[in-house]
Amino acid sequence: MKPIQILGIVLIVAGVFGLVYGGFSFTKDRHTADLGPLKLSVDEKQHVNVPLWAGLGVLVAGVLLLVVPRRS
Repeated sequence: MKPIQILGIVLIVAGVFGLVYGGFSFTKDRHTADLGPLKLSVDEKQHVNVPLWAGLGVLVAGVLLLVVPRRS
């Protein structure tokens, strides 16, 4: 399999996930404090939205990489 085909497949999968889930969440460690035996931490959960146009754009780019013939 050629690298362009692999990239096309990866872009298609990423575009489908972007359209289906609409974003992703992650936890960010904001503050930590160690006061002797006492340990305090603050975690903040953040959500990143993936716009519809971005998911569609990545999906179309992946399809184009697979469908459009390359010059030899």
